[in-house]
Amino acid sequence: MIRHLVLFKLNEGVTKEDPRAVAGAKAFAELGALIPELREWECGWNFAERDIAQDFAINSLVADREALAAYLGHPAHQAAAAQWREFATWVIADLEV
Repeated sequence: MIRHLVLFKLNEGVTKEDPRAVAGAKAFAELGALIPELREWECGWNFAERDIAQDFAINSLVADREALAAYLGHPAHQAAAAQWREFATWVIADLEV
């Protein structure tokens, strides 16, 4: 199993109320039902206000590296990620669990 984690930081001047961020969060929220390779899917806005905190997170689980590649290449994932590229940066970690 692979745990796929992504932490997003909104670009300067962008808030979670920004229409792009609202649409991006909605696009990611819908992925769990659209991509069969996802065994678990959680995403949402961070409420912590610490300086080192990120703004949005994805926590997902897939069976193996092939399933991860299928998820990453899925058109719905590609479209959602493209939205986020306009207003945020992110870091990822993929853990074999």
